Amino acid sequence: MISKTVKELTAELQVVEMVGDPMIKITSICFDSRKVCKGSLFVAVKGTLSDGHHYISTAVDSSVSAIVCEQLPGTFDDRVTYVKVADSAIALAQIASAFYDHPSEGLQIVGVTGTNGKTTIATLLYRLFRYAGFKVGLLSTVRNYVDSKMFESTHTTPDPVQLQKLLYKMRENGCKYCFMEVSSHSIVQKRIDSILFKGGVFTNLTHDHLDYHKTLESYKEAKKAFFDGLLPDAFAITCNDDPSGKDMVKDTKAKVYTYGIHSPSDFKGRIIESHIDSTLININGKEIWSKLIGEFNAKNFLAVYAVAISLGLPEEKVLTLMSELATVDGRFENYTSKTGITAIIDYAHTPDALYNVLTAINSFHEKNRVFTVVGAGGNRDKTKRPEMAKVSASLSNRLILTSDNPRNENPEDILEDMRKGLDDEGQLKTLVISDRKEAIRTAVMMAEKGDIILVAGKGHENYQEIKGIKYHFDDRELIKEFLNIK
Repeated sequence: MISKTVKELTAELQVVEMVGDPMIKITSICFDSRKVCKGSLFVAVKGTLSDGHHYISTAVDSSVSAIVCEQLPGTFDDRVTYVKVADSAIALAQIASAFYDHPSEGLQIVGVTGTNGKTTIATLLYRLFRYAGFKVGLLSTVRNYVDSKMFESTHTTPDPVQLQKLLYKMRENGCKYCFMEVSSHSIVQKRIDSILFKGGVFTNLTHDHLDYHKTLESYKEAKKAFFDGLLPDAFAITCNDDPSGKDMVKDTKAKVYTYGIHSPSDFKGRIIESHIDSTLININGKEIWSKLIGEFNAKNFLAVYAVAISLGLPEEKVLTLMSELATVDGRFENYTSKTGITAIIDYAHTPDALYNVLTAINSFHEKNRVFTVVGAGGNRDKTKRPEMAKVSASLSNRLILTSDNPRNENPEDILEDMRKGLDDEGQLKTLVISDRKEAIRTAVMMAEKGDIILVAGKGHENYQEIKGIKYHFDDRELIKEFLNIK
């Protein structure tokens, strides 16, 4: 069991005031008062939905050993040590790092940020470096890994305590590298503070998370802050094809490299051939077959190559290993029935991601029909819903709007928001079927030999969240059942 004193854990903090014994022993760090016990240090963080300061008395009643907060309570318990700081969120990240002996200092960590592509790039890097013989960690939307051991993922980027604990496990298990997704939320909420990054990757910036960031500019600034914080001995790899690519790294202290297909770049790619199951790409004059599909994935592929080279792997070895990399769970997963119907499962849940996936699909089969099944998540950015429907309708022969994860919203309200993006032509080619299972079944029943069905939005997820409850639901299972694929 790890045990540190309050003095040790707060040594690097800007402490405004301390009341109580600084030598009291701490055996766990909490920011949820329901998880507090004797030996716990509770950090009162002001969140978007609740303020941890309101639960200080609850933590004290649960025999907490120490409290870190921005406002001290009116009365003190003699058994508890109180520490006042200027910013509890930053303090939580620093304390968690100190509790686990600053694990990021023993790893080469590369963070991947952007609207789309984070999971694919981080996961492919994890696989590539394991193929190269290294022990590696992964922190992603789909799942987390400490070398070969899997841990379930609940957030794109874990909370600071879980994050530092996983990094600690990686270091203790001999991992040399860690590849992680860095969400805009985690940057703003200071979850990644106190992590020493070897490098960062920017993929793209498109419409998403405006329910949280309110404006696209604020969303952009959140991403940029990650690169602003990189140190001079780190590298920053940015996509030159994206309009925000140069802005992301204009103030970074790190060494900047670029990648792209349409722009002059340090890592320049060109698609030579595209097929439903593979892509031939030229990277800096070298040709390589990739199992990833579409231009958007060619850019992801370039980013993986750029990181591997920047971390010192030999070029020929990188190219050889990259040719073995297959698609990531729920990202352009391809299923073809004996009757010749193809289904693609993809996590695309933004207008840009849907455009990329559908453009790729249409480039393979111009003469065949495309059926798209898609919904939008509840309690999330509402402004992207009509755009998602508009893009899907424009690039599909038939569109079926359905439920995604409605969460605490009425599914019919979400679907109505989506329908607002459809013009008269779009309305004529669209069906609205709220039941997602029936929507997928309907698409399969309508499809014929040579047709392609895109089931978008949930990808790797094996649940549907309705009114706070997660029910088992897997798009992949249903597609295989309805297409009779064993």
